[in-house]
Amino acid sequence: MAGTDFTLYEIRDGAAWITLNRPESRNALSAGLVNEMYDHLEAADRDDGVRCIVITGNGPAFCAGADLKSPPGSIVDGRKPISYPDVLTKILDSRKPVIAAINGAAFAGGLGLVSAADIAITVEDAKMAFTEVQIGVIPAIISVVCLRKLGPHHGMRLFLTGERFSGKEAVTYGMAHKAVPADQLLATVQAEIDAVKRGGPNALAEAKKLVRTVPGLSIAEGFKVTAEWSYRLFQSEEGTEGIASFLEKRKPSWVSGAGKADKESPGKS
Repeated sequence: MAGTDFTLYEIRDGAAWITLNRPESRNALSAGLVNEMYDHLEAADRDDGVRCIVITGNGPAFCAGADLKSPPGSIVDGRKPISYPDVLTKILDSRKPVIAAINGAAFAGGLGLVSAADIAITVEDAKMAFTEVQIGVIPAIISVVCLRKLGPHHGMRLFLTGERFSGKEAVTYGMAHKAVPADQLLATVQAEIDAVKRGGPNALAEAKKLVRTVPGLSIAEGFKVTAEWSYRLFQSEEGTEGIASFLEKRKPSWVSGAGKADKESPGKS
């Protein structure tokens, strides 16, 4: 496991785990931590052996938000500073699915990581809140990703009140996909990892783009763009292999154990 005082980075069975490692500060987003996160995200994107990325926290908290003593964007060890929007954009633009494994409290800027992730799994009793107004500021930067999940209805109330909500409530607000007991978090995240690893690497990257592109298109434009998109992927090397594997009742080349006959067709659940 590689890392420093700020983060840990480990590849486990095709998944790159990035662990925020400042438990004494509830994994607050310091400049050093944000710099390292960016580096790890880049490394995971470049590694063909990595199929997905998991972001989690060490200790009882997931992320308490920005470190006000050393905020993201500050110069650390003379290197060019990395801003928090740089990290959130890197998550959004990653060709690999990004899973947030929310092991505990997530406040303010920490909810930016939750919302930027493609899949968010949280412990049921995690405490969450947009606390910015309580210190006289607003969740400006993270609103770019959070409002895409919350929508203006829930976002307005939560931004104005700073009210705490649980992991279970985060699911009802659209911020998380599943809320589970703490002792089931890792197993649930592993199930998500296993599921996305069954998808073709290029198809996963294109699916991420699809979800973020189509809602901004008109109906007519949407059908035009997606028809061309679909044709291109059906004709791609990966698409050709996927269809062949389905017809031949075998696993596609990107799945571990490819070449062995499946008991069931890949199209069946």
